[in-house]
Amino acid sequence: MITNNDDTKLQTIQDSLNVHFTNLSLLRTSLIHRSYINEIDEDGISNNERLEFLGDAVLELIVTEYLFARYPDRPEGELTSFRAATVKTTSLAATAEALQLGNYIYMSKGEEATGGRARPYILANTFEALLGAIYIDRGIDMARNFITTYLIPKIDLIVQERLDIDSKSKLQEICQEKFNITPSYELISSSGPDHAKVFIMGLKIDRHIVAQGQGRNKQEAEQNAAEKAILEWESILKQYFRK
Repeated sequence: MITNNDDTKLQTIQDSLNVHFTNLSLLRTSLIHRSYINEIDEDGISNNERLEFLGDAVLELIVTEYLFARYPDRPEGELTSFRAATVKTTSLAATAEALQLGNYIYMSKGEEATGGRARPYILANTFEALLGAIYIDRGIDMARNFITTYLIPKIDLIVQERLDIDSKSKLQEICQEKFNITPSYELISSSGPDHAKVFIMGLKIDRHIVAQGQGRNKQEAEQNAAEKAILEWESILKQYFRK
């Protein structure tokens, strides 16, 4: 059941995104984090995980189509790398944050109190779920238009600056050149059910944990930790390695 408050909220996000649904319940479902289900007494309500599953596939198709047409001379391996950089958690979360999706997510008070509205994996998952809802409600053309408007503009910079290159490999080169050592990673924590675990990995250089990354698996968390360290490299040097 959609209440008056819901209706206002859903109308606002539709106007903001310039995407208008024929089925508002579908839009609402795309914004429901699993934690919200435990706090409400409402029959027939579902979280957004199935829509996220669909949106992930739609997103990969649309980005693949664009890369295939835009870069006809690039080999398959490079196109795969460009796509991975475009649709990774940090990229989707940044786009979702720019769209202020966190303001519209239905989540538990506990999740919200611990920073859930700004949590990268929640933002990325919601972005994919929203895309899945757009695909079902308005079709592939509207889904493509949505991605073309809000995500595709990142791709040219990714290609030009080779931002797709593995952050762990980049960081290893930096550490080898600077210190002649190889960074390592260790598990800080993991939480959540088996199908939706969240891992936090610590990046260790010499004896210092200099950055942490979060992801849906250890590899993604390590990549995010390495990416964070690269972005904050000067401050890391100043804090840990300059006497």
